[in-house]
Amino acid sequence: MYDGTIEITPEVSMLWQILRKRKLATEEQLQEVLEESRNTGQEFQEVLYNYQIIEEDQLLQLIAEELNTQFVELHVSSIDREVATSISSEIAHTYSIVPIMDDGYTLTLATDKPFDTKLIDELHFVVEKDCRIVVARPRDIIEAMEAFFPEGGSSVSEVINELVAEHNASQDTDYTKATDAELLAAANDTPIVKFVNAIIGQAIRDKASDIHFEPFGDEFRIRYRIDGDLYEMAPPPKHLAIPVISRIKVMSSMNISERRIPQDGRIEMRVNRNPVDLRVSTLPTRYGESVVLRILDRSVVNLDLDALGMSTKTVTNIRQLISRPNGIFLVTGPTGSGKTTTLYSGIKELNTIEDKLLTVEDPVEYDIEGIMQVPVHEAVGMTFANALRAFLRQDPDRIMVGEIRDKETADIAIQAALTGHLVLSTLHTNDAAGAVTRLIDMGIEPFLISSTVVGVLAQRLIRRCCPNCKQPYDPTDAELEAFGITREQLNGRKFYQGQGCDFCNGSGFKKRVGIFELLITSPEIQTMINRRCPTQEIKQKAMEQGMTTLRQDGLQHVLEGITSAKEVIQFTFA
Repeated sequence: MYDGTIEITPEVSMLWQILRKRKLATEEQLQEVLEESRNTGQEFQEVLYNYQIIEEDQLLQLIAEELNTQFVELHVSSIDREVATSISSEIAHTYSIVPIMDDGYTLTLATDKPFDTKLIDELHFVVEKDCRIVVARPRDIIEAMEAFFPEGGSSVSEVINELVAEHNASQDTDYTKATDAELLAAANDTPIVKFVNAIIGQAIRDKASDIHFEPFGDEFRIRYRIDGDLYEMAPPPKHLAIPVISRIKVMSSMNISERRIPQDGRIEMRVNRNPVDLRVSTLPTRYGESVVLRILDRSVVNLDLDALGMSTKTVTNIRQLISRPNGIFLVTGPTGSGKTTTLYSGIKELNTIEDKLLTVEDPVEYDIEGIMQVPVHEAVGMTFANALRAFLRQDPDRIMVGEIRDKETADIAIQAALTGHLVLSTLHTNDAAGAVTRLIDMGIEPFLISSTVVGVLAQRLIRRCCPNCKQPYDPTDAELEAFGITREQLNGRKFYQGQGCDFCNGSGFKKRVGIFELLITSPEIQTMINRRCPTQEIKQKAMEQGMTTLRQDGLQHVLEGITSAKEVIQFTFA
């Protein structure tokens, strides 16, 4: 049987059991397939096909038998369009399903993702019929989606109109006094379910990082954060705030009747056929609960150091630092600056069969096979410090700590580094040199910092100029002064800025890019740390030794036309 050497998903676990039960693959073959899947990023099934362990149709037939259903071959020409379009495009894309038969009592739905145990229960509420799931080839589902549900589907405004039409009579309902059963019924009401799914789907299509549901005295506001800025969406009626928020709490397994204290939860779902994780946070306010969903779309995050936008020199230096057998490597920056993505990219690169990797996170944002990931749960005493203390008894080679928040966690991280472990973590500081001062302020002795911290990476996420409307211009004297360069040094090169267009919603920016500052603790800097030298002096020495500051890295992006001078100046210090 599988020995648990590499952590696997429920879907892979089921495939593993099917193949072993039918004696179609040995344990060693499946271990090899899993390792190849992890190293290449291919789906487990794809590697099975590539290794010629089993053919696609044969595997799908076995999956159907295991789930007590059937495998069907889909042909778009044989599917009744009226049946196929009996559900909305939003529902089809959210659940990766295509209706293929309706006998008046049961709707038969084809999917290439049959492993979701909640699927039937949720679809029953969504389509308001008994549902039967059958298994189909991924390429057949894609073809049917393109034929019946082209991208664009129902707009959020259309779903709101449907919501208003069905809930006009409920305006007099006082949901603040509703029982748990009434709240649950409202949360599972079909228009509410459709509305929440539409909001999430639209946010992911717009590449939003967060969704904010904010109740006020006379309105229920919904805003998306896109490229760092908030944009307001068409709001639903105010009286539907509690049903909508209750729906989100149901999806994230929260207590729907508790509205007096903050709650945290997590939603795992598929949108447009891609796996999406949503971190959910509620906060009681004067006019109801404010809810924020942090979107973690695994399909758009490339956990690869080479894909983060760093210079070749910075990437090379980071690889050297994190390949050391012991020490502490820190990533610093404000909330939302991409620190966790950088850490994940580093830890994924270290993820080999020869090393044991442990992480403690609040919460676990991305699942990485082969790594033991532990979520913080302070209510039961599972803090960063306690988890890190337990890690030292688990024989790890590399450890990732989501954040060093206090002296206790810092002390144990240093102990781990001193006893032969590499520790990767984050701090909240303005620049790389500031990490030293922050640790000293926590009460860590300078000699411990200098002997364990091997490097500090500071980073920011800044907006890219919109490629559709950016135009060159001559920089102002103030901009040149901010970057510390002269017109002669500029040598006629232009700066760029977006003018604003429909493609970028008039902002002049589209997507974001990272800028970085890597401080390596050389012997000279170690001496300065021991002497408790000010942050600015440590920074100056690092620059003399070749460190590129955040602003200097930002200037390079400005000269390449990637971002604007105003954007870099706003988010960096000289």
